[in-house]
Amino acid sequence: MPKRRATRVPAPPAPPATCPCGLPAAYGDCCGRFHRGEAAAPTAELLMRSRYAAFAVGDEAYLLRSWHPDTRPAELGLDAGMRWTGLEILATEAGTAFHAAGRVEFRARYTDGGRPGELRERSRFTRVDGAWVYVDGDVED
Repeated sequence: MPKRRATRVPAPPAPPATCPCGLPAAYGDCCGRFHRGEAAAPTAELLMRSRYAAFAVGDEAYLLRSWHPDTRPAELGLDAGMRWTGLEILATEAGTAFHAAGRVEFRARYTDGGRPGELRERSRFTRVDGAWVYVDGDVED
């Protein structure tokens, strides 16, 4: 009987030490807890930050879970060549524990194939069963 070669499964990338969302906290204590399902983002802004961090660390499952069921795509297919390099929150409207809906305007920086770029969006959020979810957004050209 021929010898079978052991298949090596690559280890998942180590989580970043600091959170990609821009807040001064460790990833595990900041957005990582939302990604792991240990807590829910208490505001629309924190959900926005956690979704940005999910793009940065490649957590497609969290992105889909935190998307409104009426607007959620079947899959995302994240681009492995895209690197998210910074998030700036420009404005927030409502979206606190006292609201049912909110908006967050942000600017996200990235590199794609080594070329820098920027995404500016005004995102809409609402609550589903008490949890904040991303509905959709208007992207600025």
